[in-house]
Amino acid sequence: MNWDDARIFLAVARAGQILGAARRLELNHATVGRRLSALEADIGAKLLHRRPNGCELTAQGRAFLAQAELMEAATISARAEIGNADVSLSGTVRIGAPDGFGTSFLAPRLWRLAERHPNLTIQLVPVPRAFSISRREADIAVTVERPEHGRLVAGKLTDYALGFYAARSYLERHGEPEKLGDLASHRLVGAVEDLLYSPRLTYFADLLQEWPSRFEISSAMGQLEAVAAGAGIGILHCFSAQRRSELVRILPDERIDRAYWLVFHESVRDVARIAAVAEFIREAVETEKALFG
Repeated sequence: MNWDDARIFLAVARAGQILGAARRLELNHATVGRRLSALEADIGAKLLHRRPNGCELTAQGRAFLAQAELMEAATISARAEIGNADVSLSGTVRIGAPDGFGTSFLAPRLWRLAERHPNLTIQLVPVPRAFSISRREADIAVTVERPEHGRLVAGKLTDYALGFYAARSYLERHGEPEKLGDLASHRLVGAVEDLLYSPRLTYFADLLQEWPSRFEISSAMGQLEAVAAGAGIGILHCFSAQRRSELVRILPDERIDRAYWLVFHESVRDVARIAAVAEFIREAVETEKALFG
């Protein structure tokens, strides 16, 4: 069996479509289709149902996926052990992160690592969603809870705090609440709850029965910008909000505590570029730990 064909199969299985996989592999759409057909002929089984709106794994495809991932892990480990271009830190590392941490903390700092290693490309994807390391949607992920399943390496990056914030302009017009119960009479900015990808993101539930917001934004950075513009009171990441002079922390004795975790697949533990990026993130957080308290 041709490993390149298996690699293409993995890309299609993870993307859910031939076109998406072709773009990521930088191959022609028709070439990907032909290589899949060759793989199926070689194995003697249909691995994918190809439909106009995407591809779906067959039962044989699901079984082969597990074996192909083992082959991929072995290949990565062999390259790391023998030594290859990773020694000089070349290639691409994609980092998936929550938008608050990714945009506010990582984006202003990661470029230093890329500058240090000119052959290394770092892709930061700071969006409000979960990333599947097993499906290789990212090489490294920052998560808001420790993963419980999969062949993953996970370590706590840091605890962090959230608090209640409002713009000075809002407080001048509406006054400052003195206790939690006063929040019900204020304009509240919140998240779009049915789009939250983890129950750990329902922050208000630590302190309140409900958060009756009338302006809801699906990203943490969007909520911060709205609150800073005077839209109302919001629950914001302290490490982002405390840098904004137009924001005031209200009810300062009330805080919500969460943690960030750094996660990657165990098969890339010894790949130099992955290890270097993970270590850079850990060191950056440790150096500025006071931001997150």
